[in-house]
Formats: sequence, C-alpha cells, structure tokens
Amino acid sequence: MVEKAEVIIVGAGTSGLAAAACLTQKSVPFTLLEREDCFASLWQKYTYDRLHLHLGKKVCELPFLPFPDSYPRYVPKKLFIEYLDSYVKHFNINPLYHRSVELAEFDEVDRKWKVKAKNRSSGEVEEYSGRFLVVATGETAEPRVPRVEGLESFKGKVMHSTGYKNGKEFKDEHVLVVGSGNSGMEIALDLSNFGAKPSIIVRSPVHILSRNMMYYSGMLLKYLSLSTVEKLLVIVSRIVYGDLSKYGLPWPSEGPFTMKIKYGKFPIIDLGTIKKIKHGEIQVLSAEIEKVRGNEVLFKNGKCHSFDSIIFCTGFNRSTQRWLKGGDDLLNENGLVKASNFPNYWKGKNNLYCVGLAQKGFFGANSDAQNIANDIASLLN
Repeated sequence: MVEKAEVIIVGAGTSGLAAAACLTQKSVPFTLLEREDCFASLWQKYTYDRLHLHLGKKVCELPFLPFPDSYPRYVPKKLFIEYLDSYVKHFNINPLYHRSVELAEFDEVDRKWKVKAKNRSSGEVEEYSGRFLVVATGETAEPRVPRVEGLESFKGKVMHSTGYKNGKEFKDEHVLVVGSGNSGMEIALDLSNFGAKPSIIVRSPVHILSRNMMYYSGMLLKYLSLSTVEKLLVIVSRIVYGDLSKYGLPWPSEGPFTMKIKYGKFPIIDLGTIKKIKHGEIQVLSAEIEKVRGNEVLFKNGKCHSFDSIIFCTGFNRSTQRWLKGGDDLLNENGLVKASNFPNYWKGKNNLYCVGLAQKGFFGANSDAQNIANDIASLLN
C-alpha cells in the first residue's frame, strides 16, 4: 500500500509544526512524519530543566498563534511545551509518530516524491507518495560527539548535552564541559549552581551579550542599520563585561551579527556564567583535548586535569543527506541551505522545500513555513 498526500512533511519539530499550520490555513492536505513518539521531541525529551527561550517571546512564537499575554518575556521550557501542545490542538495537527524516513526520491515518471519510512513500532517499511516534499528535520537532528582518543577508558559519566537535565547528580564533582556555545555556558552555570566544580573548554573568541542587549538591539534594528546596531552592541558589551581575555574569553575581531551571518555562530547570551567565571567558580580551559587516560584528560598545550564526568555540548549533525536523494540544489553536505540560494533558499527543484535549515531561528523558520505554504497553494490553484 502507498499512502498518497499532496504534501509530505518530514519532521514534527517546531519547524514542521509551523509548516503544518501554514498549510492548514491554506486548506492544503498533508502527511506529517515524525521518527520520535511526540512532537518537538528536542524540547520534550532532550533539553535541560532550566532552559528558557533566549529571545523575547514575540520573535519566537509560531505562525498564527501568539503566546498568551500571561507568559513572561523569556518563556521557560515548561510553558513553551504547553504552548506547542495548544498549537497542535488549535490547528488539529496529527503527526504519524515512530516513522523514520529511510529514503525520499523524486519519480521523474510520476512527477511525485516517493518516501519510504520505517514504522519503528511494527518494523514495517511504509511507502508514501506526494507532489510536494517539505524537509523539516531541523538543525539539531543527531547529537554530535567528537572522537577522542582513550575516551572509552574514562571511568566517570560521559554524556551529550541532550542527556543532561540538571546538576543534582554532579554535586561536588569536577566536570569537564566540552563546547562553549549557549548550551555549554548555561550547563556550566547550572552545574556550579548545584555545587559541582565545572571547567569549560573555550577554543575560539566569543561575543558575550545579555538578554536585554539582544532585546533592545532588536528594537534598534527598526530604526538603525545592522552595522550600526552591531557596533553599539560591541561597545556596550565591553563596558558591561570588561576585559574578558584574562579569563580565557578573548573578543572576536568580527561583530556578533557578522559572525552569525557568515559562520552561523550565535553570540553567548549570558545568564550568570561570566560572573561565575570571574569569581573562579567556573574554570575556562583554552586548549583542545589530546586524549583521555582513565579519569585524566590531557590537553594539547601539555596540561593535564582530572575529572569525574564529561559533558559534550558539541552540537548536532543533520541526517538529511542519508535519506534525501536529489536535493543537492537545495541543501549542502551538512544538511543546511546553500548560501547561493538566498533569498529563495527554502525552495528547490521538483517541488522540494525546506523549513528551519537556514540558521535563522524561530523567526526565519516561521517565514520559511509561510513562504512554502503560499507557494504550494499557488501551484495547486
């Protein structure tokens, strides 16, 4: 049996839900495939307890349904999941769960996308056929842990950030946090708050901004150019935080917006980590790991430290390239949109689309979803 639909959406994360809602608004039928047992599984199953949205709620809400007025400006994880639950019910979105897509390719004869998905409950491979295919598998599909020589000899706990909930079980432990993005910085803070002794590896210059700096910069962008606001941000940040290079946190030579656009690197939103670093409660290590020997971690600068646990906050890989055939015009080898495709980066050949793969956050994914729904509706009409 082949299930037929006008549109097949792969992934029921926030991007997939946004696409589904926008198609619903256009009365376009779709089939939504999700490999996990719930929508937005990253938020529901693989994030730490203290997580909040780092940006104001106005730029993080999904299309056609604002956050309740009672929600705080920076929405906590629990309330965000409640919002997503109401979103799914409001638009009557019914994903097919436990469907792990193994192959998606365009049939030149039928002019349709043929998708094979393994039903992880029954073990059967199901087939779907649709005129349009929307890739909404997200930027955070597969947890990435780098290969480290001797890691298997480590006697303590080793986990990816997706397995971390809070620092309760790490009290009084020396914990190495590998990765200095927002997750690494906040997990280091959380560990310290629970009485652990965290060290964090910071190997490249980072921009440190507060929530308020980000919030007001968004307001200033309505009146000033991007470059002007960026320069103001850097000045204010240096006044507020001072010289951080002596703590192992040198300033980048390029501005925060420039680095986000060119390299996809987000500035660090400080929630209290910098104060802990200045007070010596969080140690910054600037060298790369060379190898692990038992509970000792040897670094390439020749230094050696002993740890009880290691937490890898080293990001994610995309899985799209393993199952999508024929999307080379739309996505690069890392499963993200090709820079050369801007501004219509969300649309490829043969009615192939992607949402949430341009490293533009919720606001960008929501815009993608609306563009895709409008385009599909116009083609159907």
